[in-house]
Amino acid sequence: MAEENGFQAAEGHFPCANKCGFFGSPATLNLCSKCFRNHRMSEDLSNSAKSTVENSFFVVSSSSAARSTVENYPAAEAAGKPNRCSACRKRVGLSGFNCRCGTTFCGAHRYPEQHACPFDYKAVGREAIARAHPVVKADKLEKI
Repeated sequence: MAEENGFQAAEGHFPCANKCGFFGSPATLNLCSKCFRNHRMSEDLSNSAKSTVENSFFVVSSSSAARSTVENYPAAEAAGKPNRCSACRKRVGLSGFNCRCGTTFCGAHRYPEQHACPFDYKAVGREAIARAHPVVKADKLEKI
């Protein structure tokens, strides 16, 4: 298309490798900006899918290792079935609520008062306030 119109590519620029009619550069793998952006997005999607699959294998292998230990069997079984409420055993599916104590609950038992949560919210709150507002105390002035 560029040859029939009499246009010449600038030095270092070539027609797009996807033959879309625009010019690309070696910095963008000889693709135009639009094709290069689409190429990068498809790479990012494939990389994220690959990492998701790898993470799922890691989770499965770690939970199976935890099940082999006799001491951690009840905790591992609960971790292996996160789609049930820990209080009433109701199926929660994807809408389960994860508590800070590390268990999953349904909508009725999601509040700490409803499932007798062992997590100490007051201590965590006090620590957060203490970190956010350190005590600033000035030195005493010398009396003349």
